[in-house]
Amino acid sequence: MTEHIEPNQIESEDLTKVWSVTEFCARHRIDAEEQALLLKLFGQFATACELLHNARRAPRFR
Repeated sequence: MTEHIEPNQIESEDLTKVWSVTEFCARHRIDAEEQALLLKLFGQFATACELLHNARRAPRFR
C-alpha cells in the first residue's frame, strides 16, 4: 500500500544529514587511503547513511 505525501509536508532536516567527508573521516578514525576512496566515490559531501555503509575501518584491539 502506498500513500502520496506532498513535499511541503515533510521536514527534510531530520531525513538526510549531510557530512563533509573529511570531517567524517577525522571523527571516525578513518585513514587517509580510505578517505581518498570515499572522496573519489562521493565528492566533498555525502549523507551520513552513505558514509557509514561505505567506510571501512580497521578494528581497534587492545
